[in-house]
Amino acid sequence: MSVDQPGHPPRFDEAFAAQFAELLAWRRDVRRFRRDALPEGLVERLLAQAELSPSVGHSQPWRWVRVSDAAQRQAAQASFQRCNAEALADFEGERARLYASLKLEGMREAPEQIAVFCDHGTAQGHGLGRKTMPEMLDYSVVAAITQFWLAARVQGVGVGWVSILEPEIVREALGVPPEWKLIAWLCVGWPEAQSEVPELVKAGWEPGRPPARAGTR
Repeated sequence: MSVDQPGHPPRFDEAFAAQFAELLAWRRDVRRFRRDALPEGLVERLLAQAELSPSVGHSQPWRWVRVSDAAQRQAAQASFQRCNAEALADFEGERARLYASLKLEGMREAPEQIAVFCDHGTAQGHGLGRKTMPEMLDYSVVAAITQFWLAARVQGVGVGWVSILEPEIVREALGVPPEWKLIAWLCVGWPEAQSEVPELVKAGWEPGRPPARAGTR
């Protein structure tokens, strides 16, 4: 990457483009973490980069809650255990055995855990762009999470998105406003091991599909 004069956009060369492609390939959902802490101030820097993400009407509806309280973490873990048991009951035979073998969260090990909410009560943005598609608020939060994830990967930090949860139980455990909708519980820390192959592919759960190609209708 080369830097132009102040006020002018940078130029991203082919070497940077190749590294960016590698970044996308190595951005994986991490479930196995080392317990050692991240450097002081790193999470704050990653969140600052995440907040450069686009949002509908510049509403910036994301709300990041770093969860360090043991009781709050335990409430979320208990919610996962209930939901995971219910999900397992939906499967039978070999698929049930395979599901039971999957590690689907790192909530006990990850040194940093962040609950990410969408503030449905925000007045910021004055409703621009979401009258007919109010879900754009949620999508804006998802975009910010993706940006956080990539920023973390640049630093060698792993992120795991836990979605097998009861949103209301988590919201109440953290004591956040009722208009905040849970979008993600993120486990953040140094990965035990790293791979460009998704864990669900390695486990044989889902092989995925070839890269999409744009079509016309």
